Amino acid sequence: MLQVRNLEVVYDDVMLVLRGVSLAVPPGGIVALLGANGAGKTTLLRAISGLLDVHDGAVTKGSVTLDGDPIHRLRPAAVVRRGVCQVMEGRRIFAELTVEENLRIGGHTAHRQIPARLDHVLGLFPVLAQRRRHTAGYLSGGEQQMLAMGRALMAEPRYLLLDEPSLGLAPRLVEQVRELIATINSGGAGVLLVEQNATMALSLATHGYVLETGQVVLDKPAEQLLADDDIREFYLGLGAAAGAGRRSFRDVKHYRRRKRWLS
Repeated sequence: MLQVRNLEVVYDDVMLVLRGVSLAVPPGGIVALLGANGAGKTTLLRAISGLLDVHDGAVTKGSVTLDGDPIHRLRPAAVVRRGVCQVMEGRRIFAELTVEENLRIGGHTAHRQIPARLDHVLGLFPVLAQRRRHTAGYLSGGEQQMLAMGRALMAEPRYLLLDEPSLGLAPRLVEQVRELIATINSGGAGVLLVEQNATMALSLATHGYVLETGQVVLDKPAEQLLADDDIREFYLGLGAAAGAGRRSFRDVKHYRRRKRWLS
């Protein structure tokens, strides 16, 4: 199991971003992490994948463990070797390289297995197989997201961390990404899915967490979150506010929302 326990993260030695965050991703499960911009979702993924120091961040309390072994002090390559890979927000592909070169880079931690893994990934993403010699920067947004996910799968992860995979994609492409996540999960990989598209995330997940200002304020099975009035109002635009003029998430006072969730 991938577990985060009472995690605190500080940037630049002064900015406390995560405040005692705990969550768990079971083997082969999908867990959704919801929250507004600035809630600390990406910081949590960086803490798990070992990328905090790149951004002048550090874990000051708590731990991240994989099967009981701490991994939050490991370098990113060591975390990948342990079986945890992150697909970052905005894809972050190597635009000047070809599709195949991008994928091969993803398998560098186990280079002898690259040919077999390449065949597997191209089988999962037929559109990438068709464009394997194309320059990655000329792919569409949806194709670039597939490439970013495929590159991570080249390391054959046990756990895949996805940061806003539907960001900036048309609804049709969002559905394709959803189906790909389900396919990847059916192959045995656990998924921690960070999303603002709550409908998509909770339709895939078995459990969900809501993060606000660096703290988990709600923690329930995904089907219960989908039925929760606050989630329906603030993330789906439904519920009590719909009958009396919809209020956006930003229109609602933070302290009132937090008070309801913690009561």
